[in-house]
Amino acid sequence: MKRILLIGANSGIAEAAARIFAARGDNLYLLARSEERLRNLAADLGVRGGRVAGWAVFDANAFDSHPRLLEEACAALGGLDGVLIAHGSLGDQKACEASVPETLAQISTNALSVISLCTLLANRMETQGGGCLAVIGSVAGDRGRQSNYVYGTGKAAVAAFLQGLRNRLHPKGVRVLTIKPGFVDTPMTAALPKGPLFASAETVARGIVRAMDKGKDVVYLPFFWRPIMALIKALPEDVFKKLKL
Repeated sequence: MKRILLIGANSGIAEAAARIFAARGDNLYLLARSEERLRNLAADLGVRGGRVAGWAVFDANAFDSHPRLLEEACAALGGLDGVLIAHGSLGDQKACEASVPETLAQISTNALSVISLCTLLANRMETQGGGCLAVIGSVAGDRGRQSNYVYGTGKAAVAAFLQGLRNRLHPKGVRVLTIKPGFVDTPMTAALPKGPLFASAETVARGIVRAMDKGKDVVYLPFFWRPIMALIKALPEDVFKKLKL
């Protein structure tokens, strides 16, 4: 049995991962925005055999609340073996282009709030000498594209931050996992037209749990996004800038 904290527990991917953790009897603590959805998820996980040590309402951008929430979660779990950070906001690229406040709000949710949590969790895990810190990023962070570069900027910042943490914490026995999904069929992408590259939340969740268990560093989910993004990153800038991606 592992003690696992899920942050952004009501995201489609996190809920799917929580059900996998619950089915194997892990002890879970849930943080998310909606009290009603948290209550329902906790009840569902209990039916599936999971042990829910507790849950709390979480505002990603209320940075001052992060230390208290993490302290309460760790106390309820009796320790911490793994964390999955899954919150985020897809945002409206056009709205960001027209508004500095909207751009900064998206950067705050997708990057600064994650960096805040990771800083606190990294210090805790370094002190205890172990654990797995897993964060859901995105392939959007691999290269800035006109269709979602504000969202991609947040994810790129998180990827660089996690790379540094991984380098720092490796000697301490702490594993840092960067998760890079492609298109996932969740409520966050409900407005997007679906195509063959879309994966289910359940498929991605299985990949996340497997990567956490195996101590991976970076994982693209599904796997085919790794060669796709390698190709996109390899394009010369004078070619790339002419594409409508």
